Amino acid sequence: MLRRNRLTFLLLFLLPVVFIQCRKKALDDYYGRPEGLEPPIYQVLQAKGNFKHFLAAVDKAGYKQTLGAAGYWTLFAPHDSAFQAYFTANSLSGIDALDSSACRRIVTYCLVYYAYKKERLADYQSNLGWVANSAFKRRTAYYTGVYNDVNTTGAPIKAIASNRNNNGVVYYIDADNNNKYIPYFETGFMSGKSLTAYDYNYFYPNSTYTGLNVAEGWIVEKDIPAENGVIHVINRVITALPSIDQHIASDPRYSEFKKILDKFLVQYVYNATVSDNYKNIHGTPADIFTKIYSASLAFSPNNENFLKLQDNDGQSDGYTMFVPENAALTNYVNTVLLEHYPSLESLPINIINDFVNAHMWRTAVWPSKFASTFNAAGEEARFNAATDIIDKKVLSNGMFYGANKVQEANVFTSVYGKAYLDPDYSIMTSLLNLDLKFQISNINQQYTLFLISNAAFNAAGYFADPTVSNNVNEQWRYIPPGGGAQLTGSSALVRLQRILNMHVIPGRNITDLNAPGVAAAYSGEFVKYSSNTVMAAGNADAGNVATVVNSKTARNGTVYYLDRILEFSERTIGRHIEALGTPATSEFKNFWEYLRRSPIYNTTTGEILQIASGSFYTFFIPNNASIVAAVNAGLLPGTGTAPAMVPNFNPTTPADREKVSNFIYYHILNKRNIGSDGQESGTFETIFKFPNGDPSTLFVNNSTPNAIVLNDMMNRSGNVIIANSNNLSNRCMIHLVDNYMRSN
Repeated sequence: MLRRNRLTFLLLFLLPVVFIQCRKKALDDYYGRPEGLEPPIYQVLQAKGNFKHFLAAVDKAGYKQTLGAAGYWTLFAPHDSAFQAYFTANSLSGIDALDSSACRRIVTYCLVYYAYKKERLADYQSNLGWVANSAFKRRTAYYTGVYNDVNTTGAPIKAIASNRNNNGVVYYIDADNNNKYIPYFETGFMSGKSLTAYDYNYFYPNSTYTGLNVAEGWIVEKDIPAENGVIHVINRVITALPSIDQHIASDPRYSEFKKILDKFLVQYVYNATVSDNYKNIHGTPADIFTKIYSASLAFSPNNENFLKLQDNDGQSDGYTMFVPENAALTNYVNTVLLEHYPSLESLPINIINDFVNAHMWRTAVWPSKFASTFNAAGEEARFNAATDIIDKKVLSNGMFYGANKVQEANVFTSVYGKAYLDPDYSIMTSLLNLDLKFQISNINQQYTLFLISNAAFNAAGYFADPTVSNNVNEQWRYIPPGGGAQLTGSSALVRLQRILNMHVIPGRNITDLNAPGVAAAYSGEFVKYSSNTVMAAGNADAGNVATVVNSKTARNGTVYYLDRILEFSERTIGRHIEALGTPATSEFKNFWEYLRRSPIYNTTTGEILQIASGSFYTFFIPNNASIVAAVNAGLLPGTGTAPAMVPNFNPTTPADREKVSNFIYYHILNKRNIGSDGQESGTFETIFKFPNGDPSTLFVNNSTPNAIVLNDMMNRSGNVIIANSNNLSNRCMIHLVDNYMRSN
């Protein structure tokens, strides 16, 4: 009986155990690690046997657990031979010579978030999906974090880099570690961007381009699977690359450039969040400051995140910076930027901004594409890749080129630069900045610029006056030198802009002002020059000329310094014709006599009907003999019998009075101002319209300077008499012609 009880007890004890074991097996079969699954990265490398140096570095860096457990990584793993070459190149005895920080720079910089097989390395993870052959970088697990720096006064501080490009509001995001990117060069990307081995070997001349390179090394075994990612074996040890900011700071050849950045374009702002985190981690309090670059710059050289227009846009592109070495920079600063200033501190900050930005590209500038890759100002990289570059590197956040020259920016080398870099011409610079800066600083377009000093503007009654308006563009005052009501703000600006536009000659580089000539200004009005003097219509009215006191050559034209402003006329065109036609011996007299008595002329104001104020016109006025010929041809009223008829300047019949109006109108080009500069030819409408409303036209052949030929609608021709022509008026030119024109 006792024996039976013992057997029963044993069965009751064993049944739950068997049940539990069976249940555990079922759970393991469902949830357990599947058979055939590859080991984690750490164990895979252990099993291969030729990664003992790298694994020792992993151990020192504290990443054994990370690489030996779950995750989703891409690892560019250098084999032992790569480490032996690294030790030799750096005079190291072995892995024991590397501390934990050095090991971290190797291990985490080779460790990329997410697993990418070779077939995906060249593809960009955009917000909308994969973009084939558009990536050459990936974000790594390495970041700099807090580092020792000095602030703008030279005091030692602890700092952290900004992780966004400063837009004036945001320059740092707390949740972002500013992780560095590792570059690689895969065939699909290189071919897709029309890049060749030259573009790779320019940066890595001692390395072989294979189409599967990682920095200066290359992948020798790809797509090794692991439980927690993918391994690509590389033949070089790659330590964390510096950012552009870090490289500039580390190389004394660029110390003068760094001084400019630090003095004018960098500030350090207390970062409360990072300071608190630092205290919690290290147990000691410290004030941490974010190093911030000015929002005026194209990008922040210490930002590792590229533009962040998309989360991963750093995979597909990066910044580029060309930095002149000290001697080249100092020479340019002293001879160009400081030609009219005593020191960098006295320069307007805009000049500093423009100079630095000229050296910055918000995209990768590949060695073969200097001439076709443009910075924010639309300027190509103006360097010879073979002779001008002394230092070239692919860095963690972009490309860096150290140069033995500066990027000669348009704003400094163009005609615009002659005003921009001279404080005595700040009024003209301010006016140019409103509308014309981009145009006249384009070195691919020719210009002649007449420069007016602040003193000359003031002498003409024009002043910059900040008290006038809160709008910086309207801080102007005009005090008429001869007395009268003052104008301020936009009213004064309207006059100033018209004056400014008369000082800019587009499309022509006039290198000689001695020989007489005319030029169409940006405003559409003409100026005349002769014997190194220049005049506009208003100068002619006042009986003065502007004298050239100096001249300089720029890359896109010639600059002439004038002793007074060129002024526009405020008279009506009729008054100018009156002045031309009143003298008894004037060749304009017969035309004037018809005009002043015609129904289209206002004798009180000098206005001509259908001639609108503010529009452009050209008057081709037949000389006296041609007027008489027109009378005898029946086109104008006269007395007597042809061919001996004489003009009747004061006809009384409606028909004769209409003849006069029609004749005058046919000799006026509508909305066209043409001088004998040889620049504009074509068929142009006149004021006269036929009874059915169709416009009449004249053909103007102005292809040769000082030789305008007219053809009317009856195929008759006439020549502009240059000696009596190019008479400046209010947005108008008045010419004398040796024949009359007829429309029918």
